[in-house]
Amino acid sequence: MTSKFVRFPLALAFAVSVAALAQTGSAASSPAASSAAAPASPAPAISAGGTKVGTINIEQAIFATNEGRRDFEALSKKLEPKQTELKGMNDEIEGLKKQLNTQQDKLNDEARNNLVKQIEFKQKSFDRAMQDAREDAQNQQNEIAQRILQKMGPMIFKYAQDNGFGVIIDTSQQWPQGPVFWWGESVDVTKFVVDAYNAKSGVPVPAASPASPTASPATAPAKPPATKPAGTATKPTTPKE
Repeated sequence: MTSKFVRFPLALAFAVSVAALAQTGSAASSPAASSAAAPASPAPAISAGGTKVGTINIEQAIFATNEGRRDFEALSKKLEPKQTELKGMNDEIEGLKKQLNTQQDKLNDEARNNLVKQIEFKQKSFDRAMQDAREDAQNQQNEIAQRILQKMGPMIFKYAQDNGFGVIIDTSQQWPQGPVFWWGESVDVTKFVVDAYNAKSGVPVPAASPASPTASPATAPAKPPATKPAGTATKPTTPKE
């Protein structure tokens, strides 16, 4: 009967390639894309003229944009009441467990069994509430991330074209979860894409807000850690030829 008061992960899955991002950009600007009645047609083949290989941490890029920082902070504040509710439920369960542990030798069988059943009932209620809150938080996180990614995709493609890249690989997940075993900071384009996104979006840098002393990690959007292999720096430099 251990309480499950856990941190919510950001459930994002991206498959990024120059061709796919180019198709996203083409679809957004195509008249057929705005016509619901128009039949879907195969995207034209994309020929990448460059030969350089680049990397981008898509999750990190989304969180680093001014728009992402603003919207995820707003979501965190929106979820604070649910955090407080779940924390209260968890504290009540822990209190009952402590009562059972300290008083079970003094309780008769009926009282002890009633207390155990009460803990089990509240634990099941808490688990259901936690699962529902987790799914709701992840869905809202993904809505924000996907909205930003739809606008970021064409920018990545343009950056690749303008700078001679033949492929840009997502490094959001480290090997072996991700496909890339190692990469050097000189080929990482995350910062350049974020800067381009911020410039085009016009969203100002969000004001820093103090952390809430009562905030719980249960429903807060979890920012993924900077993903990089051992021995590389976090801040990228200008990609080399």
